[in-house]
Amino acid sequence: MNLAESLSAGLAKLGLSLPDARQQSLLNYISMIQKWNKVYNLTAVREPEKMLYQHLLDSLAVLPYIGEGRLLDVGTGGGLPGIVLAIAKPELDITLLDSNQKKTTFLRQVCIELALKNVKVECARVDGYIPPLGFDMVISRAFSDLAEFVRLSAHLCLPGGMLLAMKGVYPHDELAQLPVRFKQHEVVTLNVPGLEAQRHLVILRA
Repeated sequence: MNLAESLSAGLAKLGLSLPDARQQSLLNYISMIQKWNKVYNLTAVREPEKMLYQHLLDSLAVLPYIGEGRLLDVGTGGGLPGIVLAIAKPELDITLLDSNQKKTTFLRQVCIELALKNVKVECARVDGYIPPLGFDMVISRAFSDLAEFVRLSAHLCLPGGMLLAMKGVYPHDELAQLPVRFKQHEVVTLNVPGLEAQRHLVILRA
């Protein structure tokens, strides 16, 4: 299968349906990562097929758990999962936050080339970021341990909002270290097509 066929098959396994134009945008995003990766070191994954599974489908696996409103992607790096979610769900209002200027330069170019009108890019450290408005959802992928993620991000989440942490193996020890107000949580097992590694999504209510 070529990349387009693999993406289509992966979406079907995830139970997701995206218009052809959005699928093409996702493939164009992979092409951009591959092109800029040579200079900007966006990801250790070099092969497009591995990017498809480890980045695109991994990010798309959380889509059913993303609600409506404003979403902040903390420590987004090359735009994961934020860019993928912005393409898949254009009605979302997404802010991508990263302190690395090279990566935020890349993200701004992605937004231009893929015409992502629903994305804003901020170059700042999360502990120094003070937005004019809070967020309904704050998500992170491989950003930090859960307690640190809560410590740095909880103030950015509106009351009643969600903190979402994308994790590998079930984070027993990290869950035990959560602050008292976040003891009520949900951990969803994600089955990502093409990945043998364990993947989980931790959902915390603010």
